[in-house]
Order: sequence, then structure tokens, then C-alpha cells
Amino acid sequence: MTPKIALVTGAGSGIGRAVALALARADYTVVLAGRRLAALEEAAREGGAACWPLAVDVTDQASVEALFARVAERFGRLDLLFNNAGTTAAAPLEDLSLAQWRSVIDTNLTGAFLCAQAAFRLMKRQQPRGGRIINNGSIAATTPRPHMVAYTASKHAITGLTKTLALEGRQYDVACGQIDIGNAATELASPFTHGTLQADLSLKPEPTFAVKHVADAVLYMAGLPLEANVLSMTVMATQMPYVGRG
Repeated sequence: MTPKIALVTGAGSGIGRAVALALARADYTVVLAGRRLAALEEAAREGGAACWPLAVDVTDQASVEALFARVAERFGRLDLLFNNAGTTAAAPLEDLSLAQWRSVIDTNLTGAFLCAQAAFRLMKRQQPRGGRIINNGSIAATTPRPHMVAYTASKHAITGLTKTLALEGRQYDVACGQIDIGNAATELASPFTHGTLQADLSLKPEPTFAVKHVADAVLYMAGLPLEANVLSMTVMATQMPYVGRG
């Protein structure tokens, strides 16, 4: 059987890297995309011959279009996009600069839109038609932390993007779902175990869980036939202060 083609953005580290390597182990051919080519190449060496590292700036339309053109030229199709590239900025609302706001929104939301749009166009016209888009959302979309206004707003908007893609993709066999992750043990989440800001502005440590379980969840979502879809999945540390009053 011809391997399925997957593209993972933000694949040089953290969740993106874990998912890309899991897809490679599951016999996907994986395009590892991100800003830092050296990190992508390191991950690709670990993943083996099925991995293809490509630099991209997801905030730049020309860069995104060039990435998907190369995917189409080399493979002729795309079966899976994991829209994962993201960033954050922590500051009290009144102190957050416009530049910080734009950086987060441009990466987390506009970048996801540009990649989804390019993937949608390719999946719509390829034969066999269709594919799957999985957006990396966040539990912060509905339960924010203090001092994270740009990140929260961007991830709240991702839910709208996911539902619109799922709706408009129906007639073209393009499925779209979202995974919301709470406290996966990555470099970004390492401060959680020492103390992170709570709703009352106190600092408390929070539990994390192995990023492998995020990769396993994405593999499950990706492995469904196109007539089935996980629209929304939450994967989180069981004891983190998220449900109810923590």
C-alpha cells in the first residue's frame, strides 16, 4: 500500500515533534515543517527515511503556499495536516504590546488558517479526493489562565476555524477535528511542575503527563476512515486544576 502523506507544522520540538515521529513509526510519510530547519533535520534523522524536513513561516502566505506546492509536486497528495505551530506571550492585559498580540494571533490563528486553506485546496482536487485536518487547540480556549489574553483569544478562534472546516469539508470528503491539550510534558510546560499562575494569581505547581499520549491521541484521530471524525478531543493531566474548582 502507498504510505499516507502527513504534514506537521511546528514539528521541530514538543508536541509537533512527538506527533511527527509517531506518524513516521505508523508508516506515514511525514513532512516536518517549521521555522528552525536545524531542529527539523534533527527530528527527521530520528524519524528515518519517511521524514522530510522543510522550513516554513506559517505567518507568511507565500511561504505557506510554497510549502504546499512542494508537497503536491513531490507526493501528489496530502492525507493529513496536523496544524500545530504556535507561540504565546504572557503579560497582564493592560501591559501586552500590540506587537506581542499580533505575533501570537499571526502564528496561532492566521498561520493555522493559511495552512488549512492550502491543505483544503489540495485535498479537494486530489484523487482519491479528501483528507483530514487536525487543529491543535487548547483547554485555554474556554478556561483561560491569567495574563494569557492573546493565546486564549487565538485558541478560542481555532474552535471556530475547526467547525467551519468540518462543515465546508463535508462535500469534498475533508474531515476536520481539534485536540485540546492540558499540561503535556514538553519544554514549554516545564515551569508547570515548579509553579504556574492560578486564577487567584497565586503560584502553584501542576501535574503534567507524557507527550506520548498526545501523539497516540492524534494517531487515533488520524486513523479513522473519512466517514468518521473526532470533532473535539481533550487530553489532559488527570489531576490538573481544570475541571470544576480544581
